[in-house]
Amino acid sequence: MPVDDKQAFVADLARKHGARLRRFLAAKLPAAEADIPDLVQEIYLRVLRVQRHETIRSPQAYLYTVAFHVIYQHKLSIAEIPESVDIVDALADSASYAAEDPSNLLDARQQLAQMERVLRKLPRNVHASFVLSRRYGYSLEEIAHKLGVSRPMIKKYIAKAMAQFRQGMDQGVDQGIDKSIDAPEAEP
Repeated sequence: MPVDDKQAFVADLARKHGARLRRFLAAKLPAAEADIPDLVQEIYLRVLRVQRHETIRSPQAYLYTVAFHVIYQHKLSIAEIPESVDIVDALADSASYAAEDPSNLLDARQQLAQMERVLRKLPRNVHASFVLSRRYGYSLEEIAHKLGVSRPMIKKYIAKAMAQFRQGMDQGVDQGIDKSIDAPEAEP
């Protein structure tokens, strides 16, 4: 099929349904208003890739079916982006909390020491993925590019780091007071 026919088909869809499609996307994704032009473009590109557009019985229905798929994938991609937590801010919050009471200060120091121990034990790529994501706010794609691995692997690394932190912090709580913080090691 000539490219001109496909382009004319998509141009006709855009002319007839473009404004309505934009309103539809804005209603379905109110928080992603800035992404709507990109999503519209993705929808039209997908329609343009159809091998035999003349077999489409209802172009409008097909357009909105494609739009639903693009919306679904967009929502998935947003959900997969982990929320970035600034460790420095978290430490500042815990320091202000700890300053109110000496026992809180001791608790905060113990938790920080436990976090550092867990972080040191993580494999190199897991450690790097976690720090780049949580401390510096890099996206999964950016981390994957920096480390030369796939995006799904980065997700696994971050999940592994989080599981190690949960386990390590639980062990720290189970062990009670960390003697290495407030008591010198006994000499042999």
